[in-house]
Amino acid sequence: MTIQTVKLATSLIAAMLTASCASGPKPLDWQLEAKGAMERSVTAYMEGNGRVEQAELANARSQLARTGRVELLANAELLHCAIRVASLVFEPCAGFEALRRDAPEAQRAYADYLRGQLPPTSIALLPEQQRAVAAGNASAVQAITDPLSQLVAAGVLLQSGKASPAVIGQAIDAASSQGWRRPLLAWLGVQAQRAEQAGSADEAARLRRRMALTQGGSLPAKESP
Repeated sequence: MTIQTVKLATSLIAAMLTASCASGPKPLDWQLEAKGAMERSVTAYMEGNGRVEQAELANARSQLARTGRVELLANAELLHCAIRVASLVFEPCAGFEALRRDAPEAQRAYADYLRGQLPPTSIALLPEQQRAVAAGNASAVQAITDPLSQLVAAGVLLQSGKASPAVIGQAIDAASSQGWRRPLLAWLGVQAQRAEQAGSADEAARLRRRMALTQGGSLPAKESP
């Protein structure tokens, strides 16, 4: 994943840089280091490398904390939590919550959106492509072209019990197209579980084989008749 191909990451990381526009058109060293560290952190997490993700996130936090700017560090924390929602890890966004009191209103709204707890009166504060999803419109996921934003939206819907089979399929396709092992496994697991609950044993078995393949294993040899 690169910063050019994922608009959600772009918007959040860019906000970390443009918020300090007084420094002039040429980014300072700390800005470049924070941006690069966040990009590497996101990539590592989505590929399933937690050790690298945590190391790069710590670097980004350190660079941003030097500025004393709450909104910069808050953006990094929101991105950190967004990729977890995309991978169906639903937990409090602890890093952001520590900053919530002093964070801008739009950032507080986005954090609530990630938890599926955004009040309707705050939907207008979200990025435009996420507003329909926040309102509960599952079909709006298909219109989101950025794969990370699409996965986050699908995760929000699943969290609130509104993810249709189509949304799950779209999330699987988005993760697969980017080669993002962690969210792909999570979404395949959801689809397999639903197949099992519906009594579709063959489909569930097929999905479990795909999960094994994604994890780096191989498909079992075909049994002799």
